[in-house]
Amino acid sequence: MKYLIMEDFSGQPVPFIFPRRVDHADMRDQLPYKTVLSCGYMEMTGGSIACYGGCAELEKQARPEDEAILREALRERAH
Repeated sequence: MKYLIMEDFSGQPVPFIFPRRVDHADMRDQLPYKTVLSCGYMEMTGGSIACYGGCAELEKQARPEDEAILREALRERAH
């Protein structure tokens, strides 16, 4: 999977996860937020997430903190 982490209107990071066949720049153009904080590829194995790579067109890379942001977005919540 690919991901983008954007900055929302309140300055908080918001992750978006999407299929590899979609370009990072094309996905960015569909989102309401302006600032790209990071982007790259993610793999989930068991309970862990690995982030790597980036997008030359957006001039952004995966960051160490991306894994925690994605993990929080994907965690199960009580109903």
